Amino acid sequence: MGWDMKNKKILNYQIIAIIISIIVGTLLHFTFEWSGKNGIIGIFSATNESVWEHLKLSFYPMLIFAIIGCFIIKKISNNYIEAQTIGIFASILYTITIFYTYTGILGTNFLIIDILIFILSIIFGEYIAYKLMTTESQSTKLSKILSILILIFFLICFIVFTFHAPNVNLFK
Repeated sequence: MGWDMKNKKILNYQIIAIIISIIVGTLLHFTFEWSGKNGIIGIFSATNESVWEHLKLSFYPMLIFAIIGCFIIKKISNNYIEAQTIGIFASILYTITIFYTYTGILGTNFLIIDILIFILSIIFGEYIAYKLMTTESQSTKLSKILSILILIFFLICFIVFTFHAPNVNLFK
């Protein structure tokens, strides 16, 4: 498969990931309430209006697409796992940075801006992953292991902090 064909396949996958992640993430905003506040559903859904809980809305759909992509496009990317991990991390960092910057400046938050941040964070993260996957850089066994450990760390944090949130503004 030629380089252009590889890039196109990766791009198409990332576009689908963006669209479905936005749809699934939006649904995850409501699933905890819809489930009657089921704790298991709460692991994957926003259980309150904190920024931390809203990070789940991008993290889980992007993670699921990263896992699915292991079977679809990993073979044509030189650094798939690392690119996906950095993309997910970039999405989370984007959300936190933009939200606290704009609310710090304005002194309040606005639903429409919060929704735009969510959408843009997924687009940003998937774009970063795409750009990294279409570079010539190769991954190493160590970089793959580190990337997987970072994703597992995030997963553990989302699970633990769903039930035992620290007393910090990010979780309020």
